[in-house]
Amino acid sequence: MARRILVTNALPYANGPLHLGHMLGYIQADIWARAQRMQGNEVWYVAGEDAHGTPIMLAAEKVGKSPEEYIAQIRASHEADFTDFHFSYDQYHTTHSPENRELATAIYQRLRDGGYIARRDIQQLFDPERDMFLPDRYIKGTCPNCGTPDQYGDNCENCGATYAPTDLIAPYSVMSGATPVLRDSEHYFFELGKFESLLRDWFGGKFTDGKPVMDSGVAAKLTEWLDDGLRDWDISRDAPYFGFPIPDAPGKFFYVWLDAPVGYLASFKALCDRNGVRFDDFLGADSTAEMHHFLGKDIINFHGLFWPAMLHGAQMRTPTALHVNGYLTVNGAKMSKSRGTFIQARTYLDTGLDPEALRYYFATMLGPQPVDVDLDLKSFEERVNSHLVGKWANIASRTAGFLHTHFGGRLADRFDDEGATLWAELLRQYDGVEALYEADEFADVSRRFVAMADTVNGYIAAKAPWVIAKDETRRDELQQVCSFAIQAFRLLCGLLKPILPKAVAAAEAFLGGSITDFADARRELFGHTVNAFSPLFGRLDPKRIEAMIDASKESLTPAEQAKAAAADAKPSKKAKEAPKPMTDAAATETATISIDDFAKLDLRVGKVVACEFVEGSDKLLRFELDAGPLGTRQIFSGIRAAYGEPEKLVGRNVVFIANLAPRKMRFGVSEGMILSAGDGGADLFLLDADQGAAPGATVR
Repeated sequence: MARRILVTNALPYANGPLHLGHMLGYIQADIWARAQRMQGNEVWYVAGEDAHGTPIMLAAEKVGKSPEEYIAQIRASHEADFTDFHFSYDQYHTTHSPENRELATAIYQRLRDGGYIARRDIQQLFDPERDMFLPDRYIKGTCPNCGTPDQYGDNCENCGATYAPTDLIAPYSVMSGATPVLRDSEHYFFELGKFESLLRDWFGGKFTDGKPVMDSGVAAKLTEWLDDGLRDWDISRDAPYFGFPIPDAPGKFFYVWLDAPVGYLASFKALCDRNGVRFDDFLGADSTAEMHHFLGKDIINFHGLFWPAMLHGAQMRTPTALHVNGYLTVNGAKMSKSRGTFIQARTYLDTGLDPEALRYYFATMLGPQPVDVDLDLKSFEERVNSHLVGKWANIASRTAGFLHTHFGGRLADRFDDEGATLWAELLRQYDGVEALYEADEFADVSRRFVAMADTVNGYIAAKAPWVIAKDETRRDELQQVCSFAIQAFRLLCGLLKPILPKAVAAAEAFLGGSITDFADARRELFGHTVNAFSPLFGRLDPKRIEAMIDASKESLTPAEQAKAAAADAKPSKKAKEAPKPMTDAAATETATISIDDFAKLDLRVGKVVACEFVEGSDKLLRFELDAGPLGTRQIFSGIRAAYGEPEKLVGRNVVFIANLAPRKMRFGVSEGMILSAGDGGADLFLLDADQGAAPGATVR
């Protein structure tokens, strides 16, 4: 029976443009929602703007606009970015809406009437120069837990601790630099501690038939906070404030973190009112539908503690699952405006880079654990060009023309024996793709795709239809080969459709019919006629990537330029001396290097999935390595004299350099270097790794 699923992603804050770090988690949510639709489930995917709070009020004031005007402008830019990155939202809304005011007020009143709201005077930090109470994020100081300076007033970005801004050591106002003073103010609190047993039951899967509601690492972190004792949560702010007033408290407003998650429900309610969907079927306490939230690991405390407790206290259902992603780094480091790696989504698009290239690259790196993802721009270029152009689109481009030239685009009426055997093998590899998408195992999906595409391309290379086409007596064979290739291409399209919706739509136009679901992709198209083929995916141009970096660099002040220059300065190098011949004694010694030099090498474990002689070379073997999250790597290695039976190397773990610049050879591109020991020739031995080492594991 089809499942009924409500999907949300974290709401972007309406105070600036989206950047690629935002897009990481949002793309994960969109892929998952699309994959659920391809399984025949009823899916409603909603999101919207997080549009309240003092920061927005002050940002609007700074540019001379009302908060409403300001957030409308930001919302338009966000929606344009989501549209151009091919998001499949059913509703995109805002927390500054009648629906959100109605729901936030109702939830508060239910919590109040249920005895979960407390009122008490607190001392709050006040900026004497700006004459206003300061929001948590406008206070900085030293973390009381780990001692890290310049941390915000609600949580530490270094150790993850949460605290009250009054707990900060040496606090200061971000707005004026003044030392805040304490003043009394009555505040409203949600008594979170009353929901400890509820949260433990929720963590344990009591409401989800035993299924985990989050990754075990996320649950462990939340349990630490639970074990430390839950504190009441401040849900009110004093005027001036841009938000919704608390109905029974003049001069008080709901803190943004109360009405922000309610924004998920408000967006869905707007959809329900428009489409005639029953809201309570999804949000009622007895709902049998599912609710899945996609969010970054920086906000798990709100979604994993406050949010389920608030919902339960308001007689509503708790979430089915939290899908948590890590942070994005670029070229191995935190995004930087001076280096041009703090990249806005619109800058990416404006430089002509394909949004689906980024969707695919992120998918190759994403799994259920909230690990950080690195956008290595060189790997990005190479992986997209290799996988999507060289492997996927290549299948159709190498065979479709023969079908149109000789058979009017008509596919064969059956598979021959070899084709039938290979088709069964492809289906075996394809089986289980639904479960992989369900479990957020997108990297495993991409590995399946690469392995299947390599199988098909190997078949095409072995059959060489361009040779068969020259012999008129082999027309049946030509149709069989090309028909199998196109059917396999369609199967791969079905696998990729949640990740590459636009490119697959173009492929469906060529194939002459849509792929309705994962099961439909398995269907043979015997006797079907395909249309003329047009290129599906262009190669990533490194010049466009360079242009994106240049466009992302911010101009620096002279002081900042000096600081950056000092950081980037390197000691001058002496002119290189001519190498001296090695004596026997010196042959066992090499020049020393620093640990920084060694750290530049990215050594990984690779599992050999294919190894073969290279035609035309008496020295090389061609390896295909399963490199885990790095995908499949092709490496040419000059060890043929040492290993005369390359097929016996399949299944072994080897060590290779993963960040060596690709080398274009006449046999193909070599994407790394496999390490071996010995004097050369027949005296070479591959460095091995225990079988317990996973493909792609870093050698430390």
